[in-house]
Amino acid sequence: MNRQRILASVTVFLAGAALALAADPQAGTWKLNEGKSKVDPMIGKNSTVVWAAAGDSVKVTIDGVDKDGKATHNEWTGKVDGKDYPVTGDSNSDTRSYKKVDDRTLQFVGKKSGKTIISGTVVISADGKTRTANASGTDTSGKAVSSTLVYDKQ
Repeated sequence: MNRQRILASVTVFLAGAALALAADPQAGTWKLNEGKSKVDPMIGKNSTVVWAAAGDSVKVTIDGVDKDGKATHNEWTGKVDGKDYPVTGDSNSDTRSYKKVDDRTLQFVGKKSGKTIISGTVVISADGKTRTANASGTDTSGKAVSSTLVYDKQ
């Protein structure tokens, strides 16, 4: 009887550990914390980012405003494998890639017609409550731009 209890306890523990490890720290809805962010006005700002599973891929939905203050909405669905996948709704890029660096860090690259226009990292804090995106690239006139966007998990 005691052996069965121990076996059941170990099984429950291992199942819980597997679920915890499978959880994606990037997943969820993230809202921009403008007070903690340094937004380059030539880039515009992404106010809300939603990162969600889509079968064996990931879907990223971003809402914000462009450099002129006009509302933006773009979507990307792909795998976190460093390969380019199409972006819809983004006038500045037509593909994007994400690559896992470690459990809480991703590298990303946005391209237009095969040319890198923006790249950077996305880091989730150890407590899972903050997402920091550091981005740099060039605007449509070729001028260097960079931003640090800090998001709070909703």
